[in-house]
Amino acid sequence: MSLRLVIQNATQTLVDHLEELTALDQAIGDGDHGLNMKRGAQAIQAKLADMEGTSLNESLKTMGKTCVAMIGGSSGPVFGTLLMTLGKELPENPTHQDFALALRASIEALTKLGKAEVGQKTLIDVLDPVQKVLAQDSPNLIARVRQCAFDSSLATANMDAARGRSSFLGDRAKGHVDPGSRSMALIISSICDTLTKA
Repeated sequence: MSLRLVIQNATQTLVDHLEELTALDQAIGDGDHGLNMKRGAQAIQAKLADMEGTSLNESLKTMGKTCVAMIGGSSGPVFGTLLMTLGKELPENPTHQDFALALRASIEALTKLGKAEVGQKTLIDVLDPVQKVLAQDSPNLIARVRQCAFDSSLATANMDAARGRSSFLGDRAKGHVDPGSRSMALIISSICDTLTKA
């Protein structure tokens, strides 16, 4: 499996969903999430040649630093911390169990960063259930992870927002999917799709 292809497809998915992510953020945020994610995705794409031949860990760290530098608002530090923590925690040639452990460490890092917890309408509400699926030995794991990411993202619509700009809306945030959760689901889905086609 080509790491470059995984990264290219995942970042392009964010670019392709610019309008959807913008609309989601316009409903409960300041409307710039789509543009911010596109900016970060394209900045990572511009570094693909430089990452050619580097390890998964180094690529993740490079992408994390790029997110911090290029993505505006809270999304830069959030996605940057996620990627850099994965890069730090994953061993060479990781198994799905290794990914589960590294993702757990990443969730803890994000909780420390933003004081967000499960159930507060953030991308942690996608990462946490996906992490639990990855920790299991089960058939059709990739398909289950993909479905879990999408279902968990949709479930944020029914949550009260306790973090971020949407928290100021109170009940008006109900019924709207969290943009960061949707972005996370799109990334995970793209990775799963690329792995399935390998």
